[in-house]
Amino acid sequence: MGAHRAQPRIYVALDSARPERIRELLTELDPTRCGIKIGKEAFTALGPSVVEWARERDFAVFLDLKFHDIPNTVAQACRAAAGLGVSLVNVHASGGRRMLEAAREAIEPGPDAPGLIAVTVLTSMEDADLAEVGVADGAGAQVARLAGLTASAGLDGVVCSPHEATAMRQHFGEDGLIVTPGVRPAGAARGDQRRVMTPSEAVAAGASSLVVGRPITGAEHPGEALAEIAASL
Repeated sequence: MGAHRAQPRIYVALDSARPERIRELLTELDPTRCGIKIGKEAFTALGPSVVEWARERDFAVFLDLKFHDIPNTVAQACRAAAGLGVSLVNVHASGGRRMLEAAREAIEPGPDAPGLIAVTVLTSMEDADLAEVGVADGAGAQVARLAGLTASAGLDGVVCSPHEATAMRQHFGEDGLIVTPGVRPAGAARGDQRRVMTPSEAVAAGASSLVVGRPITGAEHPGEALAEIAASL
């Protein structure tokens, strides 16, 4: 695991393709309280410009594109992401050791380098979903298997359900990046997430950064919703 940028405690997921909506949210949110997660929808529609808008307002950016391809292609993509000045980038651990090591080697460690983490099992997937794609021993076993591979390949941490955060500390230690989507304040709708915890529960379980989307972006006053979640931590 190499040196990398400091990470915010909360990343707000800006999953929208509408530039006016993204700019509105970037104005309403406080970069001292959160970073911004930019996923496939926004990046596909708007390209690197959406990263530039967030960086112009001093937000840390988690570029959540989950690279999964042959090793050289993933290495080049990680290098390009680092060139955008993002703070965090991810790949799919199921791409295998050679792909993970190529991604690690593509990012020069240092205080300005992005953290590099791997996706283990998507938080929308339950044991029955995994069984349909050939993983018979369930989410817990698959997360542990892929986390061990990720750690041995030298990555900084993982994206995982908050329910697996405690176990991930065994692989990555106290300084590892354990990034958890599937975080919902008490009483909030789950949406398409299945394995969820409240923000304070996820942090207590070992999460280093929380990804929160609709409970903030869907609120009438996103800045106030962010402040409430930050205060709960």
